[in-house]
Amino acid sequence: MPRPQPTATLIRNVRVLSFDDDDAELERADILIEGASIAAVGSNLPPPPGVTTRVISADGHLAMPGLVNGHYHSTSALYRGAFEGAPLEIIMLYQDPVLEGRLAAPRFQYLRALLGAVEMLKLGVTAVRDDAYLMPNPTPEAMDAVMQAYADSGMRAEVTLDVGNVPEMERHPYLRELLPEDVRREIERDPIPASGDLLAIYKYMIGRWHGGCDGRLTVGVSCSAPMRATTEHLQALDELSRRHGLSFNAHILETRVQRALGQVRYGKSLIRYVHDLGLLSERMAVIHAVWTDEADIRLMADSGCVVAHNPVSNLKLGSGVMPFRRLRESGVPICLGSDEFCADDSANMWSVAKTAALIQKINEPDYRRWPPAREILQALIRGGARALRREGRGGFIAPGADADLILVDLDTLAFTPLNDLRRQLLYVENGSSVALTMVAGRIVAERGRILTVNEAELKAEVRELAGAHGTALANLVASSARREPYYRAMYERAAAQDFGFKRAAGPIEP
Repeated sequence: MPRPQPTATLIRNVRVLSFDDDDAELERADILIEGASIAAVGSNLPPPPGVTTRVISADGHLAMPGLVNGHYHSTSALYRGAFEGAPLEIIMLYQDPVLEGRLAAPRFQYLRALLGAVEMLKLGVTAVRDDAYLMPNPTPEAMDAVMQAYADSGMRAEVTLDVGNVPEMERHPYLRELLPEDVRREIERDPIPASGDLLAIYKYMIGRWHGGCDGRLTVGVSCSAPMRATTEHLQALDELSRRHGLSFNAHILETRVQRALGQVRYGKSLIRYVHDLGLLSERMAVIHAVWTDEADIRLMADSGCVVAHNPVSNLKLGSGVMPFRRLRESGVPICLGSDEFCADDSANMWSVAKTAALIQKINEPDYRRWPPAREILQALIRGGARALRREGRGGFIAPGADADLILVDLDTLAFTPLNDLRRQLLYVENGSSVALTMVAGRIVAERGRILTVNEAELKAEVRELAGAHGTALANLVASSARREPYYRAMYERAAAQDFGFKRAAGPIEP
């Protein structure tokens, strides 16, 4: 059987925002893609000889690198609109029912991951870091299903296993003393994965999937959060990360409760805690970083770590406003993420970026320090590439870069009239102008259609399972309701503490 001919794509007469080191903008250019990479950018480029080439006339369109979702949980993809909003510690009581029957099968994990991937690709998100939360019994088969979803979708993805190995009452301050004995005994019966079992899954994932699909799929490690993992497990994950050159992901200082926990349990902030364990490094992605203080920021800057900023999630959960300007001034790289569907009811990175820009304006009275559109877009794209450890390969348009790019139709209301391209990308565009999405040289979505999977069949199957999932969620809500008053008391106690700085507005003064 003859081998299929290699293919190329030649995009002609397109406006280009390169996001390269010079942040070059070209009014009109051609882009030649061969295989998975950009071969050339210039004027009047000829198709490569002897190669089947698709030529796309892109007059009136913008080419730019694909968006990057730097923090996301595919396992929450069925929670769109499921929760009104509450503090993280309350939401976590209700969001993860034990799955049984068809909901426990790998197919269910596959569908959830694929559903989110389809949404992101149609919106121009070409790469994602998926911190898959699979409790109480993560398995290699479940992780295979998540990875296979990304393989089939055509998306670029780094996947981690967001599971800790510490009992529930040790993850929170004050909780043990607040709980009545019967509820405490009930919580103590909650299953806890063994560190060895989690590490075995990681080793399996690295051997099976890391570098899969010609490098499009990778594996990272996650402890979930430092207070959710034993010291030994944290150190084992760090060693795994170091040995294989993987990112190390940790939710740190997302909430007031986590700030209080550091003081109560460790006598220091959680950033100082991971630093003192030798874990804070350029491989680490610190997720949220809302309740960081000046000492934390200095440690983060010195370490070279990256911060994943999730502004919509932080708002819906009332977590607070991350000190964006202080982190940037200190040299901390920032990427953007949508987080969970229970905290941001979509995976739309356009709205995440807009919120990231707007929320800083209520925190900083000096308007000269408000982040301009260029800075937020750089975090969205180049910051995302840095977070996924793809610097030098992704996040820009230039010869040799990975061909992860989108075409944006400028003949839409979002760009009529066109006053400032970057500002309108940030403040006006919502994803509806995305005309084409390409990942690793393959066109995966075009004119609102996903090309890699049957979207209608996917949605039908998800809807068929949604009823059973809704029933499981309702049962969890009913069974967990008796725990909520004690978690609420824990939250209120932490909220009443004075940490010497603020990351959330207080009540509006009369």
